[in-house]
Amino acid sequence: MMDESRRRAYLRAMGIDLWVPRRGAAAGGNERVTAAPAPAEPPPPAPAPVVLFEPLPELQSDSGWEPVWEPDWEPAPASNTMPAPADARSSTAPTSGQPRPGPTPPPTAATLPPDPTGMDWDTLAATVAGCRACALCETRTQTVFGVGDRQARLLVIGEAPGADEDRAGEPFVGRAGQLLNRMLAAIGFARDQIYIANILKCRPPGNRDPRPDEVEHCRGYLARQVELIRPRAMLSVGRISAQTLLGTDTPVGRLRGRWFDYGPDAVPLRVTYHPAYLLRSPEHKGKAWDDLTALAKRLGDSAD
Repeated sequence: MMDESRRRAYLRAMGIDLWVPRRGAAAGGNERVTAAPAPAEPPPPAPAPVVLFEPLPELQSDSGWEPVWEPDWEPAPASNTMPAPADARSSTAPTSGQPRPGPTPPPTAATLPPDPTGMDWDTLAATVAGCRACALCETRTQTVFGVGDRQARLLVIGEAPGADEDRAGEPFVGRAGQLLNRMLAAIGFARDQIYIANILKCRPPGNRDPRPDEVEHCRGYLARQVELIRPRAMLSVGRISAQTLLGTDTPVGRLRGRWFDYGPDAVPLRVTYHPAYLLRSPEHKGKAWDDLTALAKRLGDSAD
């Protein structure tokens, strides 16, 4: 018989790892048994994910997340506001919180300026100073009512106050105002011999163009000033002034060189370039001089 050590070496050479005698078998009988595989070790735990950055927390309000929308200074008139298409409204509506604010409704009767008909100078000036009919009252330093001789033969109307006028409370006090003074002096008028006013009584932010609703709120104030002054002639300087007074969108270059009648009293009105424009485009000063000489001749012809 093969001794045990030789048997194990022989079995290993044959790939048999273990030799177990048969239970209950005859003496000398053997049974080959393949060892059960050792239980597999559990896989190592997966490493925790590396967090490169923390997600930003959601902004919360009392009613959930809602983006902040800055309203316009002043809503567009209702007639110019076109409703968004249905699909655009549904695709842009927020999914939580309150709905986005829509356009601010037009001013109610309580916020509209009072009717200035019949007001005297002091009442009219006080009404303008306290006017809050539009959003310009929130950004102005003070109103710019007008300045000059309240019985002047010549009324000069500009567009709107600028930064210098907003601080001083007087129209045409900056570089453009200095040029206007020289222009009027050239035809024989000192500043205190005329009256100067603007279409708007408050400065638009950033010196932007006046909006139609802002112009409409100030229209009655200017009309009452014209009634009180009863000028012999009016000089409109700049695009906004001319187009507002004449109710047109015709460019200044096509309006100047002609006479127009303003208001129920048919006050003669002449259009010319704004002094600020002449500072930027001095090549047009000759045309402005023609307008001024025509104005001086009209006033001379109408003198008592």
